Amino acid sequence: MADAVKKIALLGASGSIGGSTLDIVARFPERYEIVALGGGRNLEILARQAERFRPGLVAVQEPEGARELARRLKHRGLKIPVLAGSEGALAVATCPEADLLVAAMVGAVGLEPACAALQAGKDVALANKESMVMAGRLLNRLAAENGARILPLDSEHSAIWQALNGEGRGGVKKLILTASGGPFREFTLRQMAAVTPEQALKHPRWDMGPKITIDSATMMNKALEIIEARWLFEIPADRIEVLVHPQSIVHSLVEYVDGSVLAQLGLPDMRLPIAYALGAPERLHLDLPKLDLAEIGRLDFFPADDERFPALALVRRALGMGDSGAIALNAANEVAVERFRAHEIGFLEIAATVAAVLDEISACEFETLEEILECDRMVRERLGRGRKKGTDLSAE
Repeated sequence: MADAVKKIALLGASGSIGGSTLDIVARFPERYEIVALGGGRNLEILARQAERFRPGLVAVQEPEGARELARRLKHRGLKIPVLAGSEGALAVATCPEADLLVAAMVGAVGLEPACAALQAGKDVALANKESMVMAGRLLNRLAAENGARILPLDSEHSAIWQALNGEGRGGVKKLILTASGGPFREFTLRQMAAVTPEQALKHPRWDMGPKITIDSATMMNKALEIIEARWLFEIPADRIEVLVHPQSIVHSLVEYVDGSVLAQLGLPDMRLPIAYALGAPERLHLDLPKLDLAEIGRLDFFPADDERFPALALVRRALGMGDSGAIALNAANEVAVERFRAHEIGFLEIAATVAAVLDEISACEFETLEEILECDRMVRERLGRGRKKGTDLSAE
């Protein structure tokens, strides 16, 4: 008997990870079906995706966008319901037909849909690291209570997942996350102070959305990934390290107590970890460019520099403060990145903004989604940037 078709709901469809996910789905139509799509403001991309994959539901960020997208779909002869905002995101996340939610939204707005999907007993393939940063304990509890799984989509966490496959956790000495170092790995602090948003948006290896690209340039993405790895793999954060690897070929490593180190290697292409999450435990046969180590010739590794990239020190402070520290780190960073992109603050002021917030908050632990969201709201209001109305369904 043939395997059943896996039915997928996708949030962040119009972003880079969403596009890569749909590329994998299109390569295996006998295995996967898109039943719900959520995206941001790029209505034409969503219209083309809906026309190709024929989901039963589409969601966008704003009511006006929903009306316009419905008009475009009708023009294409499609009668697909179009919802907007938080209601739309939650409808996609809990779509009754879906077996799996691919959560590729960017930022704290991805937390509520991820919680809702897990509560509905759906597996979540998670690219939205901010959800796990803010509420890792809660998400793990919801998954356990409802028989659901959280599957890593980030390349680094997918690499660790693969390197842990078949191994007992008791034999793990430490996890090693690799970082490209971004475009400013060799800049002095003086040079970094003059960095513009346009420069920060040019990543040397990966094609990502603006927010994640800037996080990579500050190495805040690696700080967030430390917290994410702590919850995904239930490894204490003091046993998680960062190693700079400019070629982005070794995506992460696991060191075992006997001295063995297992690594996962591959070209910097998000379709690889996405395909692994969708197909696991089976590997899909992908017709993609293959890794040629002889052509690459060398792989370099360097220690991470906490002085020039203070995000790596800030995450240790945040982790020492419990849930409120992680939530504040994430919220303050989102606000600071937004201000940097708007030319309101300098590049080095991103980390300085986060540090100032950590100086002001108290250490707290939270049990409920409402408490977590309230802490997030208070940090943003303290910085003068409350959460925007509605839910951004894009991955930029």
